[in-house]
Amino acid sequence: MSQTSTERLRDYLAQLPPQAQALLMRSFERAIERGEEVAVATLVLEQLRKVVRGTEEDEEIRPRTDDPARLLFRPIEPFLVESNFPMRQGQIRRTSLLPVWQWLARDGAPEQARAFEAALAEIRQSGSTAGLESEARKFQLAAAEAIAKVAAPVQGDDRQRSLARIGPPNVVEDFLSIGSVLRAREAMDTLGSRLPSQLRALSESQIASVTSALNVPSLQTPQLLPFALSLIMQRLAAPWQIIRLAIKMAASDDEIRVAATPYGIAVTLALHDLSFLAACLRTDIRRGQFDNVSEQLKTLHDGVRGLRTELDLRNDSTWGKQLTSIRADISNSLQSEIDSVPGRVRRILRQRADKDISSAPKIDATDVEETAALIDFVAVCRTYASELAINEVTLRTYSDLQHYVEHSTEALVQALRGGDTKARAYRQMQAKAAIRFCEVLFGHDYASLMSRAAENAVTGERKSAERKSTRNG
Repeated sequence: MSQTSTERLRDYLAQLPPQAQALLMRSFERAIERGEEVAVATLVLEQLRKVVRGTEEDEEIRPRTDDPARLLFRPIEPFLVESNFPMRQGQIRRTSLLPVWQWLARDGAPEQARAFEAALAEIRQSGSTAGLESEARKFQLAAAEAIAKVAAPVQGDDRQRSLARIGPPNVVEDFLSIGSVLRAREAMDTLGSRLPSQLRALSESQIASVTSALNVPSLQTPQLLPFALSLIMQRLAAPWQIIRLAIKMAASDDEIRVAATPYGIAVTLALHDLSFLAACLRTDIRRGQFDNVSEQLKTLHDGVRGLRTELDLRNDSTWGKQLTSIRADISNSLQSEIDSVPGRVRRILRQRADKDISSAPKIDATDVEETAALIDFVAVCRTYASELAINEVTLRTYSDLQHYVEHSTEALVQALRGGDTKARAYRQMQAKAAIRFCEVLFGHDYASLMSRAAENAVTGERKSAERKSTRNG
């Protein structure tokens, strides 16, 4: 699409009401998830996000710290997500911020919003950032108060009408959370400052330190505790370990006792994130994207094993059923792809008679590399097979691949010693592919050995033909 066309599209999207923008964004996210009209959906979604966040040109002209909405919502940034996956506690949709900002400026706290923007204008003119944080904090508290006032239960239909003016249902769902996080900014900032930048493992000593940092009344409420735990999970190298806090608070690994504490929500957060990662893995596999599969599988494997070994989960409990569902989802996603790999390998390496080679499909280098990536994918799955409920199919498939590739490579090398020129050229391509597969399955040394054997077979055949030609001459 030309620059002019892109600008027209962005201008049109900018004129849509916030509710229409949010609805359109969700629709295109779902279209991408289903693989429908991906190119068009991606383009429109990209422009929509620019409209919601502000255009790139505006960001280049105006420093990000001068954006009133960005300053207002800065405490919320660690919890923002852009996903059509079902939300969990401790998360806020990024698309909810613009409707809430517009509501505050229009209905919620219009006088405070105008005063805030005027104060920012004066700060910009002064060329200094002095007073910026205090002005932002003043408006954050005003916004939190306005949100709490609307969200408070009242008699009649006034509350529903007020909420309907804010935005669509998903924005209303985030509304109270936005106000709560804004009100608790100091407590969240203090928690963040007391946490290490990265927690490699949530050991006993670190659990004590984190528990001490969490021991703030404002963070212990049902509304804010999920956000505090989410902040900790972002610092964890293995986020599933957040369950150790819940186990420590319950002084037991029994799921009933853990669930009875406020910190039981940590287990729900960990399960949700594992479920989300399993869905991402399924999408990547469906699209043939295997670059991150190894890392995803390790994270899933460690998370599933951690929950199964550190928590006494019952199979018929809510948590137990969730974990079983996650394992089944992973297993189904992996098994269908694993089952397809031997067929792809056989299609490339299958021995053909000389007369059939002319009609054989061309061996494409890209196809060979994609198949090699799939073989490596099976090897990675083998590492984590037991915990992810794919042990039998993975071990069987990997063993079959090793046996078939080894024998096919040897047979192809031998076939290079004979046949006509056209057949030999095709078999050379097959042998090259087989050696690439050997490198994945057996390592570089074995692949180099077979590569030299293939070169010797071709060279020996060429010398033999030259000697025969000399004798005939």
